[in-house]
Amino acid sequence: MARKDSGDALDKPKKQKKRRWYHNFADAFKLVAKHEKWVPWAIFGSITLAIAAGITIGWFFDQAVYGGIMGLLVGSLAGMVILSVRTRKVSYRQIEDQPGASFAVLDQIKRGWSIEQEPVQVNPRTQDLVFRMVGRPGVVLVSEGPSNRVARLLSDERKRIQRVIPQTVPVIFLESGNGEGQVPLLKLEGRVKGLKKALTNEEVAAVSKRLRSLGTMSLPIPKGIDPMRARPDRKGMRGR
Repeated sequence: MARKDSGDALDKPKKQKKRRWYHNFADAFKLVAKHEKWVPWAIFGSITLAIAAGITIGWFFDQAVYGGIMGLLVGSLAGMVILSVRTRKVSYRQIEDQPGASFAVLDQIKRGWSIEQEPVQVNPRTQDLVFRMVGRPGVVLVSEGPSNRVARLLSDERKRIQRVIPQTVPVIFLESGNGEGQVPLLKLEGRVKGLKKALTNEEVAAVSKRLRSLGTMSLPIPKGIDPMRARPDRKGMRGR
């Protein structure tokens, strides 16, 4: 009986360890340190300088220990900001030429937007893509590929969606890329967030519901672009 129990124990699959925030932190640090060797020095330097400044200021008020602790906290926060920014830039550079890279960036924008998980227009030969998102600025079509090739895809998608939405709903084109007039991957999220609002929340929900009936096209999307999800202030340091 003991032998049987032992065998059952061996056959039982091992539980995977839950990822904690410090695992994401370690992954992000290794990624950035590999590609930008100055970043670890900048992080440790900011912490050291903050501690020194805290101790110096605290010494004048006979609170050197308290000043050092506050300096450590401030320096750690500064280091986290540096790591977050550089992690995002390194991660974006790694996926820049992959199909679906723009969606990986757009997927960071959650609040107030309805984003299709698959491209709505695809050129199978060149792998040029168009992604669609709906928010208060209207319907935003984000393309990947050279301007001379994606213009047709964007135009076709606009004609397709205007059959099911009111003509008053703005349809905005954003070309993701490094060509003239295009938006670099690193600036894409900021450009989307900077668009002027034109719809109410109720109108956004209604437009999104109508567009879902049009469907999408399937194409693999790059995963895990950012070990910290570049959001240390909210969910970026939470285990997955």
